[in-house]
Amino acid sequence: MSKELLHDPKVASSIQLFSSWIEAQIAHQEQPGLSVGIVYDQEIVWSKGFGLADVAEKTPATPQTIYRIASITKLFTATAIMQLRDAGLLQLDDPIKKYLSWFRMVEKHSDDPPITIRHLLTHTAGLPREVDFAYWNDGELFPERAEMMERLAQQETVLGTARDWKYSNLGLTLAGEIVAAVSGCSYVDYIRTEILDPLGMDNTFVETINPDHPQLATGYGKRLPNQERAVSPFTDCRSVTPAANMASCVEDLARFAMLQLRDGPVGGSQILAGSSLREMQRVHWLNTDWSAGRGLGFYVWRKDGKTLAGHGGALQGYRTEFQVCTEDKISVIVLTNADDGNPLMYIDKAFQWIAPALVAAAKPKAEAAVVDPSWQQYTGKYRNVWSDIEVMLLDTGLVLIDPSLPDPKMAMTKLTPLSGHTFRMEALNNFGANGELATFEMNGDGSVARIKLGSTYTYPVATW
Repeated sequence: MSKELLHDPKVASSIQLFSSWIEAQIAHQEQPGLSVGIVYDQEIVWSKGFGLADVAEKTPATPQTIYRIASITKLFTATAIMQLRDAGLLQLDDPIKKYLSWFRMVEKHSDDPPITIRHLLTHTAGLPREVDFAYWNDGELFPERAEMMERLAQQETVLGTARDWKYSNLGLTLAGEIVAAVSGCSYVDYIRTEILDPLGMDNTFVETINPDHPQLATGYGKRLPNQERAVSPFTDCRSVTPAANMASCVEDLARFAMLQLRDGPVGGSQILAGSSLREMQRVHWLNTDWSAGRGLGFYVWRKDGKTLAGHGGALQGYRTEFQVCTEDKISVIVLTNADDGNPLMYIDKAFQWIAPALVAAAKPKAEAAVVDPSWQQYTGKYRNVWSDIEVMLLDTGLVLIDPSLPDPKMAMTKLTPLSGHTFRMEALNNFGANGELATFEMNGDGSVARIKLGSTYTYPVATW
């Protein structure tokens, strides 16, 4: 399918525009490197590296170049929690102290409900953003686990539980601790054996990657006036690993993206049921201004009429972004090796320029619609105590409308034939009828006696 899509003129020209634009951005902003991948359904449609993975060595960036993906790690932690939930080993609304008996913090809002696993995944636990160490200053002060546990007992909660959204690396660190406590193995081993290995993500690292790994991109600081970019210090997140430590490449993350676009029960590379994936990707916490929300691990928002779910990452020397649009079965991944890499800029253009062309090219070529002459027997006016409806042929299909509305097409229900005199209702406004059955019960002379709409009957009338 991917080769067929690439041969589509609109897809090919959109990718050419995107590629040329990236090359210009890299050159004019003096960026070191960038790798990008675009997934449609279960295939990588296109991937490419731009610029340099290492400036001094003149190593080109490729789709196999490994970057520190930072907070995209949180999606893997959330996935692990959902796997354990589905296995019956925990519940999202369990208090975290049920699994972390050592967890102690000074409670500023003792009258609020206890912090639960769901609060951790939605960043609504009211926790501080970090364990109280200055590790983001130079990347070298990340605490060991024992240090983290000891320091937490001296810290205070910041907000009341579920009072507001507050991003917290500490929260996902604790979620990773729960993964280890419940599974009985280390967080690193769990993610490797239960997520990465089944997905075939062989070039992804949970433990701190060797800084001399030949595929690892060198991280660089932001561009400053009249200065060369500095090489960023290497980061080992230690106890904060479940929130920010992973490293991966576009080709591996594309496999994780394909998982997000699949459905069905657990088995093989389907490491999480489709129903649980959808649960993660929908809003569980909505911003007060309704601008965006949080799923379970995912950030969820609306852009250009589409719902996107994803996560970004920032570690010294790296800026990364991973986004999926399940409606269109498209995912875009951008990994950069500079503090001013701005991956969101490239993600936005990919969804703006390439995604519509992919969706159009992937659509089955429609055959000319033909009206079944027998459908004419169902047309006419019907009434019950709730409403007047009319069944009519419209645009080569059989539809049900309420002609009394100012715009009947806004609440139109399409009738899709199943068997005999039974149709499935596809309601555009999804007001309860969508997916239910419409059965025409016939008289002996071939006229309609009544229609059963879901569980309700409506009867023919000669006139309004």
